Amino acid sequence: MSDAWMSQELLVGGVLSLLAGLCTGIGAAVALFVRRTDTKILTFALGSSAGVMVYISFMELMPTATDMLEGHNAAKWITIAAFFGGMLMAALIDRLIPEDENPHEVHDLSEMDSIRKTGQFSGNSQVRRSAFLFAAAIAIHNFPEGIATVAAAFDNMEIAASVALAVAIHNIPEGIAVAVPLLYGTGQRGKAFRLATLTGLAEPLGALVCMLVLMPFLSPMLLSILFAGVAGIMVYISFDELLPMAERWGHHHISIYGVTAGMLIMALVL
Repeated sequence: MSDAWMSQELLVGGVLSLLAGLCTGIGAAVALFVRRTDTKILTFALGSSAGVMVYISFMELMPTATDMLEGHNAAKWITIAAFFGGMLMAALIDRLIPEDENPHEVHDLSEMDSIRKTGQFSGNSQVRRSAFLFAAAIAIHNFPEGIATVAAAFDNMEIAASVALAVAIHNIPEGIAVAVPLLYGTGQRGKAFRLATLTGLAEPLGALVCMLVLMPFLSPMLLSILFAGVAGIMVYISFDELLPMAERWGHHHISIYGVTAGMLIMALVL
C-alpha cells in the first residue's frame, strides 16, 4: 500500500474517531439541558452499539486478521492470542480503576431529575473528587476505542465507519453517565458539559497515538495482531460496559432488540 493512500486512510480514520468522541458532548447536553430523557431510546441505542461491535469483531476483524497471515503456520493461534490479549488489556484497565469511580457504575437519570426539581447540589470535596475520577475513568476507557477506529481504517473504510458509528452511539448515553456526577460535584452545568465533552476527546487522542507510534512499524503481522486485539477490546466493552449500562434502566428486552438490530444492520451493510 502506498504512503499517500495510507496517509489518506489514516486521516479519515482520525476524523471519524474525533466525530465519535464528540458525541459524548451530545449525551452531556441531553442530560444537562433537556427536561426529560427517554431511557428506552438510550437502552435500544446501547444494545445496538453492542450488537454492532460484536458483529464487526467476529465477522470482520477476526477473519481479516487471520487472512492477513495467510500461509503462516500459527496464523489462527496468533489471532486468538491477540484477541484474548485485547480482552485482558480492557479487563486490566477496569481493575486499575476504583469501583466507585468505575464507568460501569452508572448514575441513574432519576438523580438528574431530582437535581432539576430541587436545584440542590452536593458540591462537597469528596463528591467533586469522585466526579473527576469518574470522568478520568471514562476517558481511559475511550482511549482504545480511538485506536479501534484507526486500526479498522488500515484495512477497510466501511468497517472503520461502522466502528465509529457504534462508538458514537454508545458515547451519547456515556456522556449522560459522565455529566450527572460532574453536575453533582461542581454544581455548574457549563463546567459539567465541558468536562464531559473532553472525556470523549480521549478517542481521537488514542487514534493519534496509534498513528504516530505504530505507523513506522506497520506490517501484515502487526496489523493482524492489532485487528484481533481491537476485536477483543470491543467484545469486552460490549459485555462489560454497554449491556450492563443498558440493563440499568430496566428495559431488558429492549436492550436485546437493540443487539439484534445492530447485528442485522451490520449484516446488511457489510
